[in-house]
Amino acid sequence: MQHVRFGRTGLQVSRLCLGTMTFGLQCDEATSFAILDSAAEAGITFIDTADVYPLGGTLEDVGRTEEVIGKWLRGRREDVVLATKCSGRMGAAAWQQGTSRKHVMRAIDASLRRLGTDYVDLYQVHHHDPNTPTDETLEALDAVVRSGKARYVGCSNYHAWRLARALGRSEVLGISRFVSVQPRYNLLFRQIERELLPLCEEEGIAVIPYNPLAAGLLTGKHRIDSTPQAGTRFTLGTAAKMYNERYWHEREFAAIDAFTRVAGEAGIAPTTLAVAWVLANPAITAPIIGASRPDQLAANVAAVEVKLDAALEAKLDELTHEFRMGDAPR
Repeated sequence: MQHVRFGRTGLQVSRLCLGTMTFGLQCDEATSFAILDSAAEAGITFIDTADVYPLGGTLEDVGRTEEVIGKWLRGRREDVVLATKCSGRMGAAAWQQGTSRKHVMRAIDASLRRLGTDYVDLYQVHHHDPNTPTDETLEALDAVVRSGKARYVGCSNYHAWRLARALGRSEVLGISRFVSVQPRYNLLFRQIERELLPLCEEEGIAVIPYNPLAAGLLTGKHRIDSTPQAGTRFTLGTAAKMYNERYWHEREFAAIDAFTRVAGEAGIAPTTLAVAWVLANPAITAPIIGASRPDQLAANVAAVEVKLDAALEAKLDELTHEFRMGDAPR
């Protein structure tokens, strides 16, 4: 497994990051441990989670994923780069969400307890909080870094202008800046190529995109003329509606059909090709790959060794260029 520099920091991370939002609901503890073991055997040393995981759970489920990872981490904390996130709802009280100083300081302590560690390598804002001033959020995150509870801070699901403003405010205040961003990115969602990725290249921001397989659609296993398969993200608890709205449309399936034909012609598994395409973008640091079974990791890991030739890259760009320009009428 290759390792690369994390943005402009001195940290080195594996070229692939293991996402864990399936742990604790879609995957039981034993399956989650098996996935973590398989990832480690493949050389993946970068693990991403969040306090609100597992995906698709209810308020009673939040934190379970971090607990699962904490159990697996015992005795091997220094073998991994560990990232988690805050800002999602963690309780019934109005202040138990967002990025106020009160919630950030409470959330990091709760995550560390569940993870069984005294620090995380990367602490990220999961979503922008419109009710908290940017300076308050950044100053709270700086306090987390200064306390030794996180080595670096980053953000997820930020638009380019919002990331740019946060970087500017950090510089003015002389405090810890975001070193990474975690956006959605795949062949069916390419809008970040227009502004966010150029900003990240200019500012030396690490990019760790999620959904490289578009929730599994780019594997080619789903058909629009049938109902979503049970046990997938399209049927998973509270997350099902979000994923169906994102991807379950005729336009996306038409592109998937064309993509799987190209993959067949190239002699590359669709899963491997989809991840390899993300890796081929020089702005990308480490795509976040997920699994509901350990055997699913192999096709993802194989992407690290795939070098796309110019003709294949151009063909994929042509097939999915419309998804770079934003949502088209449906």
